[in-house]
Amino acid sequence: MSVFLQQTVNGLSLGSAYAVFAVGFTLLFGVLNVLNLAQGAVFMVGAFTGLELVRLVELPLPLAFLVAMVTAGAVSVLTQVAVFGPLERRGGHRWMGLIASLAVARLLVAIAQEVFGTQVLRYPSEPWMEASWTIAGVQIQGLQLIVLATALLVMAALAVLLRATQTGRAIRTMAFNPNVARLVGVPVQRMTLLTYFIAGALAGAAGVQLGVLYNAVSPFMGETILLKGLTVLILGGLGHVPGAALAGLLLGLTEVYSVGYLSSSFRDAVGFGLVFIILLVRPHGLFGLTTRQRA
Repeated sequence: MSVFLQQTVNGLSLGSAYAVFAVGFTLLFGVLNVLNLAQGAVFMVGAFTGLELVRLVELPLPLAFLVAMVTAGAVSVLTQVAVFGPLERRGGHRWMGLIASLAVARLLVAIAQEVFGTQVLRYPSEPWMEASWTIAGVQIQGLQLIVLATALLVMAALAVLLRATQTGRAIRTMAFNPNVARLVGVPVQRMTLLTYFIAGALAGAAGVQLGVLYNAVSPFMGETILLKGLTVLILGGLGHVPGAALAGLLLGLTEVYSVGYLSSSFRDAVGFGLVFIILLVRPHGLFGLTTRQRA
């Protein structure tokens, strides 16, 4: 039982970071029908921003976390202004956007390699990073609580924005139908940029969370999280934001259970195998509808 509880604690902290990234990924797809494969690189930008602000500027982690979110959000907006927007205005096929986003991702990774090198960088040692408590034979690390708490705060703030504000109603109207949104006076271009910013900010938040949790930041860290995000996007139901949050937690729990009870080499195999089995039973994902309704 103690092994199960320990792995549950580990899985909740890992899955909450997956959920934050996947919610932004899903929001972008659900509202704008855009699959931005540069999100993994944006995640990496957020991770490096948070790390360098703590390591070199010596900012407190909470402030570095917020600045990293803003920076990653700005980079995400830049992908819309420089890539997706021009392609859409020129009538480019959506596959062109996918290829262009991959090019943007490679560019960001190359820049990170040039600036930071290819070695894994780590946060400076702090007493709070080593804090842990043992309760009923289960070790709970302070970092795990921080990651889980920030994930809950970020997703709660997003839920309030989308459900309880006029801006959120405008975004949801766009998700329903962009043409209807224009007819009722929604500033579509501004809401588009805001959606990109939110998606990027969530990716940056997840980058800092996983960077702190594993105390490892590298230019290539976005490649793995991109696969996780795609997995959760499908598993939760295309465009279903709450489904993405729950699917992210499920994926994190599945991974750590496979490590705890099987072997670390089975970690990805079990996670993706579970996704395959679920999709055989529910082809539209755990929370998707037969007729897809976005956001």
